[in-house]
Amino acid sequence: MSLIENINKAFDHRIRLGIMSILMVNEYADFNMLKELLGVTDGNLASHLKALEKVEYIAIEKLFIGRKPNTRYSTTPLGKKEFENHIKALERIIYKR
Repeated sequence: MSLIENINKAFDHRIRLGIMSILMVNEYADFNMLKELLGVTDGNLASHLKALEKVEYIAIEKLFIGRKPNTRYSTTPLGKKEFENHIKALERIIYKR
């Protein structure tokens, strides 16, 4: 088995890695929270969220808080499993296990 065999291409980009890292330690995060924590533009964040949604690693929930629309994101069971496998693969590279 090669060291990079379990590296997941969906997490290749630092913004997607950041999104998943935030969602792994929070039950959910809304768009503005992710945007602020990652320091990215609306369009950039939206495209990376769409990519993670397409592979079913994140779930999207649209709701209203008062009269304002709010979109929040959470990891799916598949997303959690794949991200944990990705992190383990990175650790194997770092520690050469």
